[in-house]
Amino acid sequence: MNVVAPAAPLKPSDFASDQEVRWCPGCGDYAILKAVQKTLADIGARPERTVFVSGIGCSSRFPYYMATYGFHTIHGRAPAVATGVKMTNPELDVWVITGDGDGLSIGGNHMLHVLRRNVDLQILLFNNEIYGLTKGQYSPTSRVGTRSPSSPGGSVEDPVSPVQFALGAGARFIARAIDTQQKHLIAVLKAAQAHRGASFVEIFQNCIVYNDEVFAEFTGRNAADQQQLLVEHGKPLVFAGGRKGLRLNPRDLSLEVVEIGEDGAGADEVLVHDATNRTLAGLLAAMQPPAMPVALGVLYADPQLSFGERRGEGPRSVASAEALNRVLRRGDTWTVAASASDTAPPGGA
Repeated sequence: MNVVAPAAPLKPSDFASDQEVRWCPGCGDYAILKAVQKTLADIGARPERTVFVSGIGCSSRFPYYMATYGFHTIHGRAPAVATGVKMTNPELDVWVITGDGDGLSIGGNHMLHVLRRNVDLQILLFNNEIYGLTKGQYSPTSRVGTRSPSSPGGSVEDPVSPVQFALGAGARFIARAIDTQQKHLIAVLKAAQAHRGASFVEIFQNCIVYNDEVFAEFTGRNAADQQQLLVEHGKPLVFAGGRKGLRLNPRDLSLEVVEIGEDGAGADEVLVHDATNRTLAGLLAAMQPPAMPVALGVLYADPQLSFGERRGEGPRSVASAEALNRVLRRGDTWTVAASASDTAPPGGA
């Protein structure tokens, strides 16, 4: 009798390809790569059932460095290609790797529709607020005043907020993390992978060459305690070592900071995070330092049927694909049968 032995557990290094990793020294992409490889090992992923799809940009080198299947596609089209991969083989675990330029500029249309359709993908958007691969032009997420080769006088455009964009597109899972905070980033990636439907994760990623320390106001060692709020479903929205929290101002329904005394005074005013509350997610996404902390973690998670589940993944979709394949391979020409109206005499029967 043949006995099928369970697959041996894999290590993070088992997901690393033999390709030389070629990002600038100090680039945040290295940390993200390590976090993804650790995540896959921890969840028991199998390389033969995992696919990474990328567009164009520094982040889009990612598939080369993963010992899985992968596609390095064209600018902005990674969500479309990934949708095709997932619809063709729903059993695959498909990850989309994109940047703020690739995903929100030329790829903004594709990103919008993959989120509203709720295709079962993990979408990791590396946000460094600059075009790094093409030598530092301002991107859709660059702040007003950003000086670059394409905006020497400073950008005059209001930036796109990736998570607010995702909320507006109808995404059902939205999260934020920082490239170098490995433990937290891995936890967010695991939550994204466990979600059925489109998971959108914005990762603040430092471009050491063209936009160094652009996030230092909340990622810097001296700023993190006061300017980062790690949200967790069912837990109070507190930060600064528990000395501060968020409450809802009843006058204008905005969020504001409340001081929590040593005796616990003020703690009863602090909101508790509800990841299923879309309105709260929008308020958290809009917070900006220095007046407010940056919200990190799973801001919104309210699952509904994925695009594939609505279409009816399984035998029916497979049968449809096989039928289409037979038609396409039947020959080089098709005969279109005449309709009854084409053969009827003038004036009717």
